[in-house]
Amino acid sequence: MKITSLQENLKSGLFYVSHIAGKNVNLPILNNVMLEARAGNIKFITTDLEVGIVATVRGKIEEEGAFTVDAKVMAEYIALLPNKKVDIKLKDKKLKIESENYKTVINGQLADEFPLIPQIDKKEYYKVDVEEFREALSQVIFAVSNAETRIELTGVLFDFGKNTLTLVTTDSYRLAERTLKVKASGADEKQIIVPAKALQEVIRILSAIKNEDIGEDKKELTIYTTENQVLFTIGTIELISRLIEGQYPDYKQIIPQASSTNAQVNKEEILRAVKAAAIFSKTGINDINLDFPSNKNKVTITSASSQVGENTTEMDAKVSGKDNGIVVNYRYLLDGLNNIKSEEIKIDIIDGSTPCIFKSAMADNYIYVIMPIKQ
Repeated sequence: MKITSLQENLKSGLFYVSHIAGKNVNLPILNNVMLEARAGNIKFITTDLEVGIVATVRGKIEEEGAFTVDAKVMAEYIALLPNKKVDIKLKDKKLKIESENYKTVINGQLADEFPLIPQIDKKEYYKVDVEEFREALSQVIFAVSNAETRIELTGVLFDFGKNTLTLVTTDSYRLAERTLKVKASGADEKQIIVPAKALQEVIRILSAIKNEDIGEDKKELTIYTTENQVLFTIGTIELISRLIEGQYPDYKQIIPQASSTNAQVNKEEILRAVKAAAIFSKTGINDINLDFPSNKNKVTITSASSQVGENTTEMDAKVSGKDNGIVVNYRYLLDGLNNIKSEEIKIDIIDGSTPCIFKSAMADNYIYVIMPIKQ
């Protein structure tokens, strides 16, 4: 193998792929990145056997070949090189790298020991706006469960409709749902569960991606699915992940379809009031009270702890319906409020023992549901 590329291209490719190459004691080659030069493409490839990432970089191939080296070492070294031409060649089972007055040799392992990245048929797909998808993922991923006892809740449900994609997460205490538009090509309506770990990598890549790495489809990410794999592609980068097997709970049953009390509040004001109440909530319970007295156009947020003291904040609001109140975990409430993208927030309540809904006053493509703390 013998290739030439710019330092900037190599640095960028390594950044996208090297994050998932960790310290794997049982299979040390998984700590490596595979550099592959074939069919006119220079690729960096990493995998942890659950997620695989491929980044294609521009450059000149003089001799085809493939080799693997420690991903962290390679990424850190390339990042330190001047932004000039870099020559890389494989000699005596070692990777030789030269750029101006920098010369180094990195030991590695043969590429035939590296696990194969699965290939997915790319006939049927879903296309989605890159920025909208990144935002939508960020709005739901925090509510996945960490409990391995219900493995299906440790991922994000992708519920594909005719022209929509609904992302759903729940940990049984709260639920986040975001709907966005998609363009489908021959793809069926279906549901898949994508591991949160893989989607954290997708968010990381989409947050850092450069225009020159996206190519012509500058605003669209493409999703391909099989029975047990999902592939996300954007420009020169591909991420493939295993799917979580199992049946996701019927999340629509969790979302209340009616309400007895409705309120509209200013986001910044309620955030400040909740943070103030949090200081006086009971340790380990994190409970705060939200009260909605009828005909007063006020929301009262209170909390009390025998160790710290008590707090009451009254704020202006538009309130309709009957007298009502609910006790919630302030941490869960803050998570939801911070992910609602509007200045005004709507709150829908049935009673103190039923889940309540928080959503934007402007649009309904994102809703956040919290289970109450029962007294």
